[in-house]
Amino acid sequence: MSSLSTPTSTPPSVAKGPLGTITKLLRANLQTYALIFATVIIWLYFSYQTNGSFLSPQNFSNLFRQMVITAFLSVGMVLVIVTGNIDLSVGKLAGFVSVVVAFVQANFLTTAFPDQPIIVAALSVAVGLAIGFLYGVIQGYIIAYLRVTAFIVTLGSMWLLNGLILLVTGGRTIPANQPMFAQIAQGYLPNEVGWIIAFGTVILLFYGMFNSRQRKRRYNFELPPMSLDIAKTLLFSVLVLIYVHLVNQYKGIQAPVLLLALVALAVSYVSTNTRFGRYAYAIGGNRQAAQFSGVNIKRNIFTIFVMMGTLCGVSGVTLASYVGYGTISAGDGYELDAIAACILGGTSTLGGVGTVFGAMVGSLIMVSLTNGLQMTNTPAAFQYVLKGIVLVIAVYADIRIKRSST
Repeated sequence: MSSLSTPTSTPPSVAKGPLGTITKLLRANLQTYALIFATVIIWLYFSYQTNGSFLSPQNFSNLFRQMVITAFLSVGMVLVIVTGNIDLSVGKLAGFVSVVVAFVQANFLTTAFPDQPIIVAALSVAVGLAIGFLYGVIQGYIIAYLRVTAFIVTLGSMWLLNGLILLVTGGRTIPANQPMFAQIAQGYLPNEVGWIIAFGTVILLFYGMFNSRQRKRRYNFELPPMSLDIAKTLLFSVLVLIYVHLVNQYKGIQAPVLLLALVALAVSYVSTNTRFGRYAYAIGGNRQAAQFSGVNIKRNIFTIFVMMGTLCGVSGVTLASYVGYGTISAGDGYELDAIAACILGGTSTLGGVGTVFGAMVGSLIMVSLTNGLQMTNTPAAFQYVLKGIVLVIAVYADIRIKRSST
């Protein structure tokens, strides 16, 4: 009988000591560290295969620029999937925004405001954001208040938007190459500004770390070792400085990457530090419990799809600026890349789990694979096969990690 009463849990010296705390934190963030490690391995492999060309300043800069369009979509997609929904229309909505912006710019704005590129650029952005927002309102209302399954609504939207793209373009390519508008996705910041941003970011990282520890201490939460927090903050600070150093060797920080960083930070803050964000995770974790707790599920889901539509507007404006045209194939496959980036980044397909940071790293992994395979002259067929295998492995790893932690 005495053997039945013997505790089988981890000894107190391990569970409560510094080593136990570090082990616990590593397990809790295992997927995040695995993503960073996987990204480094991919970069080193392709750098070796291309004799260093993959990590050259020019290609490194292009790598981050190429991820921007789908990364905007994945930022919003995180909250959509977290609530247990899906949006298959984001690629085509971004494409539709891009062709409408190009159409309006080419047929109205340039003639109404000749020799006023700033006004043309500002109105082009406003048109794109307005279209994304309004479409998000309509789609969100159908899903949240009319209670039509998100999968069906967004699948229908994907087909609808594809038809609208063909109608707007008339099967032709529409120019959107006004100089100021092109700077949105093709511009660079001066090197001095890049370093100011870099050191400012490092200061904010350390401020955030100390502020977080202070808040945890105030509410009597368990604090990780100071050395571990400092090590994590130093790691991210070094990554920021390395990034700025490399891109400054080419032309500087890309304007769309800075815009993406600001948007990602804003959405990340909303998702982790506001009632709205906590409700989103509660809905995905246990919808019935969230409803019994007084969460307005319809309003929250509606708001998330409006946010998703607005981010599609941002992505579409960036796409038009980056390509310089509105084309009939605009947005093809972007929805799959955005969803894959979220899943690679640790967003659970079952809902309730996911981070914007993970989606960003997932987007970087996706574009790194595509860019590296193209640079090594891998046939397109094998590129799709490899990306599919990587996605399946990521989902399997996510399931295994969650099972091992329960």
